[in-house]
Amino acid sequence: MITITKAKPEHSKLIATLGKQTFFESHGHSASKKDVANFISKTYNEATVLKEFENKNSLYHLLYVDQTLAGFSKIQLQTPNINISDQNITKLDRIYLLEAFHGKQLGARLLDFNIKLSKQNNQNGLWLVVWVDNHKAINFYKKKGFEIVGVYDFKISETHSNPNHVMFLKH
Repeated sequence: MITITKAKPEHSKLIATLGKQTFFESHGHSASKKDVANFISKTYNEATVLKEFENKNSLYHLLYVDQTLAGFSKIQLQTPNINISDQNITKLDRIYLLEAFHGKQLGARLLDFNIKLSKQNNQNGLWLVVWVDNHKAINFYKKKGFEIVGVYDFKISETHSNPNHVMFLKH
């Protein structure tokens, strides 16, 4: 059974642990081991995640398969992007699944959930950034109706950034 539940501040440690693993699985080869390790430790720690819950427009959700945590998402309502003229849009900030759960349509379920949540909050669309070398993810988003609308340099460290596409789905 698949369930998606709203995360609470007390889930911060769980999200940080899952974020470390899923980011490394997805992007561990995108920069030097040192840069990736430093980025992960800075971004996916309990204190940083806990602080993100203070923003009322940031919504985390956890995805479980038979009561086993398989992934999570984070959206930010009312988050504009310079590449998109539409107002009242949502940023899909994170959507991560553990590698063991890939290929089971769980990413599609979590994405569909977030699209619906964005619409329920009277948003006009959903945007995200995706690494240009992540062809699997780019194709996944295109199949869901997202279009590439811009570029973004994702900063891993002071000396390394990865080129990303900005993708948008108008509701």
